[in-house]
Amino acid sequence: MTNQIALITGASRGLGRNMALHLTKRGVHIIGTYRSGAAEAEALKQEIEAQGGKATMLALDVTNTKSFQAFASAVTDTLKAGFGRERFDFLVNNAGNGIAANFVDATEDQFDSLVTTHLRGPIFLTQKLLPLIEDGGRILNVSSGFVRFTLPGYSIYAAMKAAVEVLTRFMAVEFGPRKIRVNAIAPGAIATDFGGGAVRDNGDVNAYVAQGIALGRVGLPDDIGGAVAAILSDDMGWANGTTFDISGGQLL
Repeated sequence: MTNQIALITGASRGLGRNMALHLTKRGVHIIGTYRSGAAEAEALKQEIEAQGGKATMLALDVTNTKSFQAFASAVTDTLKAGFGRERFDFLVNNAGNGIAANFVDATEDQFDSLVTTHLRGPIFLTQKLLPLIEDGGRILNVSSGFVRFTLPGYSIYAAMKAAVEVLTRFMAVEFGPRKIRVNAIAPGAIATDFGGGAVRDNGDVNAYVAQGIALGRVGLPDDIGGAVAAILSDDMGWANGTTFDISGGQLL
């Protein structure tokens, strides 16, 4: 992968940041988005450039669908001015939020936040960006291991991610004439700041989760970033319409 461009939503922190760095190692340039972490986004940009890559960071709130047309225009301008291109190669719908609430306690506001962030946003953002994706490009959606296994408190979140997996298959079929491959990843427990960072920062939680993983440890951001770079590579060019479980064998 050389001189290709990936657009990653939520790239300023967490898994999105790690994805960007792994793609940079493979020669892929980055257009990343951030919601409020402008300083974190700038730090990532500098780190990518220090490694010889190109990067531009753009502000985007994936819950504000009315801003998507203006964002697509900003991407068009960025492609021309920063990369000498009219289109980009890879779209990674990564931006998300985590809200834990038992089913009986879940509120409509929590539901609205999750459905807007994880479903409505990616659907209509992808719609707006499709004309800017190269024929033969790739789209990667982010699901969750919670679609396969359960944990009290994540029913609504998991339902959104299940919808993402179904959506991925339909997108793969509909975008097939343009040879755009669409897949998803379903990470297991990863040591990040997701959900308040309990898996990363609480030793007891970390150990409890690890005992349910076949490989005996929780995942690290590099486990996901490396997998994403591999899935987007030509080596995985025949994978289409599927969800990759990247959990180390969690709760098998």
